[in-house]
Amino acid sequence: MTLPAGNQILITREFNAPRHLVWRAYTTPELVKRWWSGERGSVTSAEIDLRVGGSWRYVMDANGFEVAFHGEYREIQEPDRLVNTEAYEGIPEPDEHAGLITITLTEHDGRTALEMLCEYRDETDRDAVINSGMEGGMQESLDALEVVATTLT
Repeated sequence: MTLPAGNQILITREFNAPRHLVWRAYTTPELVKRWWSGERGSVTSAEIDLRVGGSWRYVMDANGFEVAFHGEYREIQEPDRLVNTEAYEGIPEPDEHAGLITITLTEHDGRTALEMLCEYRDETDRDAVINSGMEGGMQESLDALEVVATTLT
């Protein structure tokens, strides 16, 4: 994780799986349920309307506490690029604080590099995301995403 600008977070990660399987695990509701919560709970709902203008919403039970995020798809270039908004429903006016998430997947020799650029309206919103424990949760989720992607054929 790096901070390329005052309102940005950049996450990079490599997966031992081909790009099309990482994409599938990232965009299929039944598969998202297997990885999105990492080790912090269980996903109770994963809704995906994968089209430009379509929406998504994930909900997890984190030991009796409900955590939910939602957003809208802005750009879809399967299996290379996905751009969507991401709003945490646990704060007032979540859509006003939504991040813009751009995911780029690049494959080389059967491995996939993920680059996730998270852009927020300002440094305050970015820092709130960082201070929420996002980095640890993201690492757990991406570890689980790799496990799911490597089990697909």
